[in-house]
Amino acid sequence: MSYEVLHGDCREVMAGMDECSVDSIVTDPPYGLSFMGKGWDRGVPGVEFWVEALRVAKPGAHLLAFGGTRMVHRLAVAIEDAGWEIRDRIHWVYGSGFPKSHNVSKAIDKAAGAEREVVGFQPRGRSVNTSFMSGGNNITAPATPEAQQWDGWGTALKPAVEPIILARKPFKGTVAANVLEWGTGAINVDGCRVGDDVRHNPSCMNSGGTATPVLTQGRETQGRETQGRFPANLIHDGSDEATAGMGDASRYFYCAKASKRDRDEGLREWRDHDSPGVLQTRQDGGLDGAKTQPRKNHHPTVKPTDLMAYLCRLITPPGGTVLDPFNGSGSTGKAAVREGFNYIGCELDPEYVEIARARIAAGVPA
Repeated sequence: MSYEVLHGDCREVMAGMDECSVDSIVTDPPYGLSFMGKGWDRGVPGVEFWVEALRVAKPGAHLLAFGGTRMVHRLAVAIEDAGWEIRDRIHWVYGSGFPKSHNVSKAIDKAAGAEREVVGFQPRGRSVNTSFMSGGNNITAPATPEAQQWDGWGTALKPAVEPIILARKPFKGTVAANVLEWGTGAINVDGCRVGDDVRHNPSCMNSGGTATPVLTQGRETQGRETQGRFPANLIHDGSDEATAGMGDASRYFYCAKASKRDRDEGLREWRDHDSPGVLQTRQDGGLDGAKTQPRKNHHPTVKPTDLMAYLCRLITPPGGTVLDPFNGSGSTGKAAVREGFNYIGCELDPEYVEIARARIAAGVPA
């Protein structure tokens, strides 16, 4: 097993890679939403990115690419126009999204120069018609008749799903012949089944010849594989909001959002002498002196390792190489090496390159 995170524009990095050299592509590219004002998120990666990805992928290799609900159609068109075949779309449903709606009533009062009366207080983290204050939110009442008329109106829905495009590189002949020649073209159904009925199945062996742990409802079934249900194009985070009305939600793969521990794993013992001039430990403290604390992963869109591991396992053959052209803080790489795959990541930001290398190193099985 090998892994590397290459610094540079992924188009240039991929141009230096061999044709038909990677077995799968699992990536979380920019959504084109200018998320948190980040410059790298101003647009969806265009056709030229996916053309180069197509060139380095083996015939029949699958691509999984996250997108935002608002711009995923642009992403899908770019991938398809590059020559990929769109096969499906997976939906990751979660209940912890925070509404980013614009309060129309408040905007009307602000434009009129009217001051709103504070009528209550809501603790931080609750989605209400509020203005933000330290420790929570003030609840305010409309100050003008026009604001009263449009009280309760906003501009956006609460985010609760992220779509994941599933595409495949075209190939000649049958799937069976392509699998025998290239090892690609199929998805690992048994290795990604969901459920609790335990049975032994050699197909769960990873590239190192040992049994791959199977995640079922957040639990690890070491050395065994569950018979379970056929993997679906729906993934949820287990929250009440996401599973209400589903009935038997266990029929779908479960994965919560990235925890603080998952985000920062590998960075706790990291010191700035490992990457001088790039990353430094954070200094906290007052007049009595500074206190050194471990570096934190501050990337704004970290995906959970369990989710990325499931996706890597779904489309990557044993011993295969996973490519992520938009490496970020290395969640795909961390998941890939944990599953026993080789990994190549491309990242434009030198700081995230170093964070990713530390996180991926922590994911390598002991």
